Amino acid sequence: AVQLVESGGGSVEPGGSLRLSCVASGDTWRGHCMGWFRQAPGKEREGIAAIYTGDSSTYYVDSMKGRFTISQDNAKDTVYLQMNSLKPEDTAMYYCAAGLPWACGGSRYSRVSEYADWGQGTQVTVSS
Repeated sequence: AVQLVESGGGSVEPGGSLRLSCVASGDTWRGHCMGWFRQAPGKEREGIAAIYTGDSSTYYVDSMKGRFTISQDNAKDTVYLQMNSLKPEDTAMYYCAAGLPWACGGSRYSRVSEYADWGQGTQVTVSS
């Protein structure tokens, strides 16, 4: 299993930016598909983006393109989610997750069921 720890959440005003970090440990995480998800109160968990750590290919849910950027730093065993132009509707708990390589294939990367290992989440609140 891959252990994941998220950080970087907090409170920010609309239009602001945050960078979330997800540090991986345990089983070799390189070669996994790493995804970012979020869940707002009363709503289902939804996919944001994924990165195949084998070659850094990135995948984005259409509605998340443009404001969110996923990246990795192999030296730090970390996957990042840069979030810009934040809106109140971005308020949610944000999670990173690790899945097998093929989880990044096709449209699978945005499905919760494709990921076996999850972090505890980091809260993001956007309000004025």
